[in-house]
Amino acid sequence: MYPGFHPYHPGHPQAYQDSCSCHGQLKLVDYGKRPLVINIDEASKRNQTYRTALWTGDHFQVTLMSIFPGEDIGLEVHPSTDQFLRIEEGQGLVQMGPSANQLDFEVMACDDYAIIVPAGTWHNITNTGPMPLKLYVIYAPPEHPYGTVHVTRADAIAAEQG
Repeated sequence: MYPGFHPYHPGHPQAYQDSCSCHGQLKLVDYGKRPLVINIDEASKRNQTYRTALWTGDHFQVTLMSIFPGEDIGLEVHPSTDQFLRIEEGQGLVQMGPSANQLDFEVMACDDYAIIVPAGTWHNITNTGPMPLKLYVIYAPPEHPYGTVHVTRADAIAAEQG
């Protein structure tokens, strides 16, 4: 059916166990429109890049991000894209507002916090902790080209200006 597809059968619990013991085999690449089952916590924590697209479809996209201590994602707005972000590891200051000069919403967030950013909302997340902030982002619709990998924030800025 699909490459790597192993259906779960109640009579064969080993099939389920094998499908969940993928430590060390996880490739952090854009799987495109193919079906994907992944331990998003593990993938987020293993990601060492500023941004890596993990899955890009027609209607939404999943990216992994790693933000160094003291750095941020960069103040930005997506006029027609909603975002869901989830912190898997670390802590940060979340800021949002109606304009770049009016970030009137500020909250500290850490492991397991979800952040919802409506389209048209200015936002930023700053890593306030001592270790990299590991998170994943769902964009609807997709925000970045298929296969996007930005090793550093500088790479992301260059690609956007490019």
